[in-house]
Amino acid sequence: MKHMRRAFMRRLAALGAGAALTLNMPAVRARDAQLEKITLAGWSKPITEIINLLAEPDKGFFRAQGLALDYLPGAGGGDALRNLLSGQADVAFTDPGSFFAALDKGARLRAVYDIYPQNVFNVVTLASSGITAPSDLKGKRIGVYSLSSGTRQNLQILLQQAGLSEDDVTVVVTGLLNFAPLIQGQVDATAATDTGLALARRRGVGEVHVIEVGKYLNYSSDLLVVREATYQQDKDRLRRFLAAYRRSVEWMIGEPGQAASLAQRRAIDGQDAALNREIIDVRNRSSVSDLTRRRGLGTLDLASLQQAADAYLKLGLISRGIAVRDVVALDLLPE
Repeated sequence: MKHMRRAFMRRLAALGAGAALTLNMPAVRARDAQLEKITLAGWSKPITEIINLLAEPDKGFFRAQGLALDYLPGAGGGDALRNLLSGQADVAFTDPGSFFAALDKGARLRAVYDIYPQNVFNVVTLASSGITAPSDLKGKRIGVYSLSSGTRQNLQILLQQAGLSEDDVTVVVTGLLNFAPLIQGQVDATAATDTGLALARRRGVGEVHVIEVGKYLNYSSDLLVVREATYQQDKDRLRRFLAAYRRSVEWMIGEPGQAASLAQRRAIDGQDAALNREIIDVRNRSSVSDLTRRRGLGTLDLASLQQAADAYLKLGLISRGIAVRDVVALDLLPE
């Protein structure tokens, strides 16, 4: 009889626990329903270098700020801005060149966060080529991802710093697999990003010389940008979004091993944990600068952005001057 009573009590307790779980489910759904949706238009597919965003289901950085993050993939910074301007997104993850071009065409935008204050672009040559400086590129064939890519724009800036222009070189469109033409001798140099170079080294590109664009003009590689109306009318939500974004980057910097492991599940290119870690380490380095060490991640550097805008005007990439101070927001991030 005592055994039957104990069994009955265990079943009753189990039923009670189940009932409690059932009763709590509407509360969970109600809590999630109270989250404000915010859509971030990206320049890329869900790849390892943005694991700080892809980790949201696991880490809840945005959820903790009352936000439901939706990532909208893209194919370049211009694509991210088109999605922003069409109203499909609230924030764009884009490059300064696309930002300047949109402003040049009359778009009313604000940059609100500096994602990568370090210039991540470079021009790579084989060590055997003898090309070690921008001036050595004269008369050479140089690969770029595409004619509308950041690789081409930063190549133009590098050439400009050496007193050269595209008329002094031959630009060759190679696509994203731009190191194969370099190895095969189809180009003398190739413009790339730091993560592209890391991947090429892992795949055996051999001994190379790297000309870093940042040593000649070190300006942001990517920014978070919003429409002017959003900046004026929705500052509370933007402040919470930026606080969550900053926290996600702090996690990626502080826990790179965990980030690399999560990328195996969350990123489309994340099968190799060791490569993930290498890409994450490279991205973490580009996320900080002397300015952000003093004033916090995401702090916008007006002076370097103005230098970049002036360089784009001189190159003819934009048709009018841009006063950077008028198109950035410095009041959304706490120091």
